[in-house]
Amino acid sequence: MKVKLLPYYTIEDWERWEGRWELIEGIPYAMSPMPTPKHQRISLLIGSLLEEELKGCEKCVALISIDWVISEDTILEPDNLIVCSDNLERDLFSQKRLYFPPRVVFEILSLPTREKDRIIKFQIYEEQGVKYYVIVDPDSEEVEIYHLREGKYELTGKFKRDGEFTFDLGECRAKLNFSKIWR
Repeated sequence: MKVKLLPYYTIEDWERWEGRWELIEGIPYAMSPMPTPKHQRISLLIGSLLEEELKGCEKCVALISIDWVISEDTILEPDNLIVCSDNLERDLFSQKRLYFPPRVVFEILSLPTREKDRIIKFQIYEEQGVKYYVIVDPDSEEVEIYHLREGKYELTGKFKRDGEFTFDLGECRAKLNFSKIWR
């Protein structure tokens, strides 16, 4: 019986690669091909709706894909996220990457990433203490919201084409009407 060993990489290796990659426990995952137009449109709408909701909040900000460095061998690129900090300038805007857990992560499923988003990233986000994990399925036009309670995710809401949910971010709140992301 042959033993197949997987290569192991770190952020130092990752920084030299061309293209877009995620690194999960030393294993590279290509972020290609680029997301479909439908995926990009949903991400854009989520981002603009969250931006509008967080206008008055000085401690939280909505972001689109950003490199989130979790450890020396794990770097993820969530589709959309909300990041909160007492000092956003110091902790986020003066950095090249994100180095602490976001409060909310949105992953928009696609055929190549469905399993990774539902299983691997689900577990990582739970372990990292991401308060809300939102899985958006463009094919079924469904949204699942998982809320971290006592270190484990619980399904808090499941919406088909409509409905709204208010994310309690501590310092702020952000209400998202899901019917607005499908237009």
